[in-house]
Amino acid sequence: MAFDHRRISLAIAGWSAFLNLYSPQALLPELAREFGSSAAHTSTIMTASTLAIAVSAPFAGAVADVFGRKRIIVAAMIAASMPGAASVLAPDVATIAACRFVQGLLLPPIFTVVLAYIGDEWPPQRVPGVVGVYVMGASFGGVSGRLITGIIADIAGWRAGMMVIAVLTGLAGLLLAATLPREKNFVRSQGLAASARQMVRHLANPALIATYAVGFGVLFNFIAAYTYLGFRLAAAPYHFSNSALGLLFVTFLVGALSAPLSGRGIVLLGRRNFMFVLIATWMLGTLLLLTPAVPVMIIGLMSGAGAGLVAQAVSTGYVTVSAKEGRSSAIGLYFTAYYVGGSVGAFLPGLTWETWGWPAVVVEMMVMLAVMALVVRLAWSASSRE
Repeated sequence: MAFDHRRISLAIAGWSAFLNLYSPQALLPELAREFGSSAAHTSTIMTASTLAIAVSAPFAGAVADVFGRKRIIVAAMIAASMPGAASVLAPDVATIAACRFVQGLLLPPIFTVVLAYIGDEWPPQRVPGVVGVYVMGASFGGVSGRLITGIIADIAGWRAGMMVIAVLTGLAGLLLAATLPREKNFVRSQGLAASARQMVRHLANPALIATYAVGFGVLFNFIAAYTYLGFRLAAAPYHFSNSALGLLFVTFLVGALSAPLSGRGIVLLGRRNFMFVLIATWMLGTLLLLTPAVPVMIIGLMSGAGAGLVAQAVSTGYVTVSAKEGRSSAIGLYFTAYYVGGSVGAFLPGLTWETWGWPAVVVEMMVMLAVMALVVRLAWSASSRE
């Protein structure tokens, strides 16, 4: 079988989007110290971008259903580097959050449209595996962004770290412009009004609504776990540095390597049963985060990252296969739910952290996983192996 270089381009797109999205996460304890802000207030840097994504994702999808795929992806990648560069000059948390909000508005045209591109250009039986490659690239981007900012912040300050991220994003956009083929099977929507009607039809589909609910829970737990475990490890008795906090996100590589196997898991167990296995694994990993031993916490993070990123691949792959029209808008709605979950996961556990501490944050995450399992049990097909 000939090597399909399109997969590399899609992985680059995922890498650059998530390079930006999570890059400040390892810096939050330092930013809280520098600007004298609380954990909950500092976490608005994360909330701002995820909330902006939630707002713009459906509209990005609708625009792409009218104007096409590649041109929207490349333009968004290059534009997203600009607010990232502007945040380097920020004098306070509020200004960084404002830059992050603008950047968040520009990210959905990358990842929602990439997934629609996959749904258009590959046959349904191959979509989960290709989505897994994209998720792998996105996972490496999430790890890279946190590592790069953490390491450079210890050497030259957090502003230098964020500038490097902005430059890498712009370069990735230029690379994608040169390597990603134009779409061949794209079916243009009849206009923005027609795309809006398609979105309404998506919202009448119970299986899609259930998948959107699962997406909400996935990012809620990721943001809650990595953000507030970072605050825990930055404090006594651990006193982790920025670089050490950045290294925590290497655990995401477990998910990056596992995500391409999502198609195999669906074929063997069926989508619903496979998701039950993933949620159970994630629950076990979350419980391990209660231990005071750092190596055990790392095992818990690895279990959650592996299970959670495969769950993300399963869910997004389902949306691309099941939406027969308006794929970009269907995926956009998924990411609206996903990033609303991320915004809530950045803010609500912050209040819990400040009032009751880390064990209560873990309880919140366990409750969310239980709700996800219930949604899957009630609304997903027991027999589907697509």
